[in-house]
Amino acid sequence: MAQTGTVASARRYAEAVFDLALEQEALVQWSADLEAIRGFLGEPDVAAVMRNARVPREEKTRLLAAGLEPELSSQAWNLVRLLEDRGRLDAIGDVQRIFQEKVDEHRGVAKATVTTAVAIGDDEQRAIAARLSQITGKQVEVQSIVDESIIGGVVARIGDQLIDGSTRTRLVELKRRLGGATQ
Repeated sequence: MAQTGTVASARRYAEAVFDLALEQEALVQWSADLEAIRGFLGEPDVAAVMRNARVPREEKTRLLAAGLEPELSSQAWNLVRLLEDRGRLDAIGDVQRIFQEKVDEHRGVAKATVTTAVAIGDDEQRAIAARLSQITGKQVEVQSIVDESIIGGVVARIGDQLIDGSTRTRLVELKRRLGGATQ
């Protein structure tokens, strides 16, 4: 239950930041700032200090300031301080991810995870991206994954949409049809 609240809270922050970035035409700056914050807080030593209840808050604030303040826009630094004050720094990964999803949506970009039985080359990846762009009407960026269990073909996931052109699925479907034909 707490996880849902964390994501809902992160969504509110991400939407507020997105609205502000859009209004100020600063999507690129905010994307970079959020990535820098997420990266810094994700460093093992930093994460250990931030989680440690024995470390005084002032020390945590000094660590954040030393590692982030010089790198960030003043508004992004304000976000860090706000999240720290509210004990929500742990939500920054979700804030950054949701913000980026909103930026991609605004720009008409979709992210696709494409699974194949063997590694595909750049030309094949571009061809798959072009075909998925035709299907979705968006510019598609492809991330490739190899999974030998699909035997052959392609499985593409774009958000909630699944396009399964795998040999394994075709064989299962053929088996189902053949089983129904003999009965």
